[in-house]
Amino acid sequence: MTLLYILIAAVVAAAAGYTARIYIAKSQANSAEIQVEKILADARAKEQEILMKGREKAIQMIDEAKKDEDNRREELKAASLRLEKREVTFEQKILELQDKTARIQTQTEKLKASQEEIDKLRAQQIEKLQTVAGLTQTEAEARLMQAVEDDTKEALNSRLMKLERESSEYFEKEVKKILATATYRYAGSHASENTTTTVHLPSEEMKGRIIGKEGRNIKAIEKLTGCELVIDETPESIMISGFSPIRRHVARITIEKLVADGRIHPARIEEVVEEAKKDLAIDVRKAGEDALYQLGVTGIEPKLISIIGRLKYRTSYGQNQLTHAIEVAYLSGMLADELGIDRTLARKAGLLHDVGKAIDHDTQGSHPELGYQLMKKFGLSEEIAYCSLAHHEDKPKTALGAIIKAADAISGARPGARRDSYEQYVRRLEELEKVATSFEGVEKAYAIQAGREMRVFVRPQDVDDYGAYTIAKEIAKKITTDLHVPGDVKVTVIRESRVIEYAR
Repeated sequence: MTLLYILIAAVVAAAAGYTARIYIAKSQANSAEIQVEKILADARAKEQEILMKGREKAIQMIDEAKKDEDNRREELKAASLRLEKREVTFEQKILELQDKTARIQTQTEKLKASQEEIDKLRAQQIEKLQTVAGLTQTEAEARLMQAVEDDTKEALNSRLMKLERESSEYFEKEVKKILATATYRYAGSHASENTTTTVHLPSEEMKGRIIGKEGRNIKAIEKLTGCELVIDETPESIMISGFSPIRRHVARITIEKLVADGRIHPARIEEVVEEAKKDLAIDVRKAGEDALYQLGVTGIEPKLISIIGRLKYRTSYGQNQLTHAIEVAYLSGMLADELGIDRTLARKAGLLHDVGKAIDHDTQGSHPELGYQLMKKFGLSEEIAYCSLAHHEDKPKTALGAIIKAADAISGARPGARRDSYEQYVRRLEELEKVATSFEGVEKAYAIQAGREMRVFVRPQDVDDYGAYTIAKEIAKKITTDLHVPGDVKVTVIRESRVIEYAR
């Protein structure tokens, strides 16, 4: 019995478990269906929302397209109106032109008729004259010419000789004019050098900072560069005055770097001046390389290239020497082509013909001799080196030397290329500086104020205060006796002692 109860209990338990399981499964299925229906409902809602937005966007795009179309129709309409107006104006112009053409043709026909009538009257007058004289027109002209020739034969001969002389002079002048015109047409730009450079400042306040306390900054700049700084009422600018382009360039770079850096005091000025000199050396090398590249010249030593670049800061009669050298090189090449000489060789000789001027301020001797020695030192051929001497000889010994001499003369003779007064001015200032530096104990000497003032810096360990007074008097005396200068020259001798010590 017990076993039977157990079996019945087991069957009832199994039935109950099965029923519970079916119930749980149905409840889970119902829950999943609800979730699926919810997801579908959300998807339908989003779909409706997207469709609504799409319809709104489509309607908006259609409206914009209609507006654009209306605008284009308006533009086309306006363009059509303008075109119609132009067509009407053009037709009116054509009608006016046709009327003018008709009037001109009528006037031309009247002129032709008048000319024919004049010709008839002239022929009638000639016939009457021939009848009265008993000679034809040709016979009368021949007899008249014979009579005039017999009476004035001697005068005509002397006149012909005079005309020949005048023609020779005229043609010589014309040849020179043609050469000058051809040179002017070639001419690269030329510009006469001046003695001032303007530096622009960011503000007026910077002028005071450049001057410094009691003028110490401006004095330091002037001492180290050898130029005079002119600070006047010109807004936001300083003028650098000095006859040497190199000094002005160094001063300009120095001021620009100081302004950009903002630290302006004597110690910093010394550093910047040294940096400016290094920048100048780089610029000189680049100028020489650019000149060689421009002319297509090769085979030049690097040191000689830098010396050529120094001509950028050298002038002669106000003419920039590097520009002059490049121009002579071009002209020499053109002349060489005409004479069947190597153009590259002529260009190289033309570029180097005045190279001695790059070192004549530092070395004794004339620039033709210095140029010849310099080219021989750097291994250039005798033919090229000789051109440095040839362009100052009356009769050059070689054809290449004659070409360089002619090209040099043409370059210097172009209108506005040179100014005698500038060269005289620079020479006078250089002579003033040489007089000052010839005294014992003088370190530097700068001529400023167009030569009206000399600033002489002496070595304090060699010259005492009394010696400075003596040097000033001696320099002034020598300038008076040895040089011819207009007006008075103020000689300022500066003796500056500087002691430096470091705390460690």
